[in-house]
Amino acid sequence: MLKLNLYKNKISTSKNFGRVYGRVDYDSNLMDLTALAKHIASHGSVYTADVILGVMNKMAYCIKELALEGKKIKLGDLAIFYATVKSKGADSYLGFNINTHIEKVRLAVRGTGDTSVANMTSSASIGYSSLAESLRDAERPQPDPDDDDDDNG
Repeated sequence: MLKLNLYKNKISTSKNFGRVYGRVDYDSNLMDLTALAKHIASHGSVYTADVILGVMNKMAYCIKELALEGKKIKLGDLAIFYATVKSKGADSYLGFNINTHIEKVRLAVRGTGDTSVANMTSSASIGYSSLAESLRDAERPQPDPDDDDDDNG
């Protein structure tokens, strides 16, 4: 289950100032390739974690290599990996200089098939984190202890 934290937009110049948004509350432990290989092996794989890790390390290296050659790499129903660039604008085609106008090269990932946005959204089970629950509880109206009205007339 995805757990959500809630946060309030505090940018006073924003048209969404004061509005509340949800963000995923990620587990603080980042799962690295070794942990992922062990997890895969625990699902009854005929391959040991060290073999799986070796294949995944090679795959990661090759994805970077191929993306930097301008290729898109599709991993089944998981994702498509590809390189993108962030660039500054130039005044003309001739004025565009790769060395000064390209700011960053990034590896982008887009879910596909089972991990497309539509499938992830429809498959997700979402709840509130304990922090989000406490923020919501703080906004709930509290019964007035001085209110002696009863419905008996």
